[in-house]
Amino acid sequence: MKNLIAELLVRLAEKEEESKELVAQVEALEIVVTALLRKLDSNQLQQINTSISEAMHTASTSMAPDYTKDASMLENYIQRLLNHPRQ
Repeated sequence: MKNLIAELLVRLAEKEEESKELVAQVEALEIVVTALLRKLDSNQLQQINTSISEAMHTASTSMAPDYTKDASMLENYIQRLLNHPRQ
């Protein structure tokens, strides 16, 4: 029983480390994308925003109903990144 608990704790620690790594990757990507977006003029930024909105609409209409919550969450994060980037 002790071995099972120890093994579960090791797996949990590994998952936590993977999670931290993914968070760091996402934050790094957010910083890079924000820096790139700040270099664009308003017309280019609007074109990107429109393209992303169209792609999200197309994807969400073809998704199974189970994934609409995920699509909505993704779209919210995209809009936050495009409209309210990190300072």
